[in-house]
Amino acid sequence: MKSRVAGSLMLSMAVAVGLAACAGGGDRQTLADQEPVQEPATTSSDRASNATVAQPPADAGAAMAQAASPKQAMRSALFARENMASMMLPPRMPPAAPFNREGYEAITENRFHDPQVTPLSTFGLDVDTASYTNLRRLLNAGQTPPIDAVRIEELVNYFDYSELPVSGRHPIRLRTELTEAPWADGHLLAMVQVAAHAPKPAQALPNRLVFLIDTSGSMQAPDKLPMLQRAFRQLTEQLGPEDSVAIVTYAGNAGVALPATRGDQKSKLYEAIGRMQAGGSTAGARGIELAYQIAQQQFDAEANNRVILATDGDFNVGASSQGELVRLIEQRRDQGIYLTVLGFGTGNYQDGRMHRLADHGDGNYYYIDTDLEARRVLVDKLQGTLVTVAKDVKLQVEFNPQRVAQYRLLGYETRALAAEDFKDDRKDAGDVGAGQRVTALYEIVPVGAQTGAPDALRYQTRKPTPASQRKDEWMLVKARYKQPDGGASTELRNVVEADVTALAQASADLQWAAAVAEFGLVMRKSEHAADASFADVLRRSERLAQRIDDPARDEFVGLVRQANLLAKAPEPLRMGRDYQPAHQTTARVQE
Repeated sequence: MKSRVAGSLMLSMAVAVGLAACAGGGDRQTLADQEPVQEPATTSSDRASNATVAQPPADAGAAMAQAASPKQAMRSALFARENMASMMLPPRMPPAAPFNREGYEAITENRFHDPQVTPLSTFGLDVDTASYTNLRRLLNAGQTPPIDAVRIEELVNYFDYSELPVSGRHPIRLRTELTEAPWADGHLLAMVQVAAHAPKPAQALPNRLVFLIDTSGSMQAPDKLPMLQRAFRQLTEQLGPEDSVAIVTYAGNAGVALPATRGDQKSKLYEAIGRMQAGGSTAGARGIELAYQIAQQQFDAEANNRVILATDGDFNVGASSQGELVRLIEQRRDQGIYLTVLGFGTGNYQDGRMHRLADHGDGNYYYIDTDLEARRVLVDKLQGTLVTVAKDVKLQVEFNPQRVAQYRLLGYETRALAAEDFKDDRKDAGDVGAGQRVTALYEIVPVGAQTGAPDALRYQTRKPTPASQRKDEWMLVKARYKQPDGGASTELRNVVEADVTALAQASADLQWAAAVAEFGLVMRKSEHAADASFADVLRRSERLAQRIDDPARDEFVGLVRQANLLAKAPEPLRMGRDYQPAHQTTARVQE
């Protein structure tokens, strides 16, 4: 018995000696407070041999037994066991970077133009708001958004503005206003708003909807499919017996989860929504094809025909070429079936793809980051989301070169049109829904404040017309639109001839839009930001938010504070700065 115990003890001591030799004496520093252990004498030949490979004595157990007390031997054995365990642990790795392969299309900001060279600014209206809620999601997560996630027109148009009644034979109305640009001394800011008529509920058309729901494996997260299901239940509550809804789901394959069903059969709708589970790859292209096929089958010329796509945009199986999808969507759009896109989730969110699909489908693009946002989009603004009152709405602004030296449009880069497209009814543009308000802002450099002028032309000159001598006129705003059922377009005109109003005396609408636009300039790190700053935005927006009882405006003030803190944080904490997602597209959008 004693021999077995002694053998075990000697083996432990031998392991300790071997580890100590390999560690190069590190154990003596660790055990500095313990009793010293005498090392056996070595010859010069031993030392020469040990210089290459540390070798334990031939009889390690006997050497340790002679050199150490039982107390020392036990400590050495325990130390050897602890070191052996630590050597078996995997190496400590640095923390992994957060999973992120979100995609945003690169946007080239609109530049300043000389009205003597480029007198017309033309674009199609856009009522999307996804950029604002996506920005909110990133800021609330402590991330600085990538600059291409910031679309200024979508930030400005997220908010509700004051009442602007629309009456008469036109379904839309123009409003303009001119004030000082808060971020650039000597520059002006012109606001152009288009307000749409809101039909009475009794005049509302029935809906023919197809819910196209992404149930792929990428939708498993709580902020994706589960939130999507809650959002569609809220939309279901707004449907009536005259409405019809079908549900298509897609993952590895696309399928019909619910054939066309009356809107008052809510139990069937709830049951179909509740059955959905995430799993598999993403056959998005096949899902879109099937959804449009069903929409065509239940098409009603006297109804609102629409596909509502809910996804994170990660199409990765099948004919997912963006060009193919765009052509399909445009073909169905021309037949009267429009597309609304709802974005969900984080990590692999494909903003660029969904933004483009919604644009080509003459629909709206929203990002749902909370249950409250789902209610805001699908319940509070449902009528405006689904009911088009003016189709292919285009704006064209002509600037008076006697008053305006330079101008630039803030945002709308993806909606730019050629000047000749304005009267071409074949050119598609944005649609405006019932009761919606669309706001556009121009930054203007007045004559006398410009820093330079282009060279004179060699082969032609631009002579001012008699109208340009009217010093009270700044610009002419024109809008063209079609009726919802198509036909020839109709034109509206509004001459901006009011005096420039000081920013503090401008309307509450223009003051708020200016604050939001300045915030966007700072977030985009715009080369045209001039003196724009978070501090200035915070000071003005905080004061304006106190005048109006609107939770959305209070929330904006908080986002400005959060963005300001992130801007001051050390570089490693700015998780989204100079963000380069793996799947970011390289296409650049020109004015």
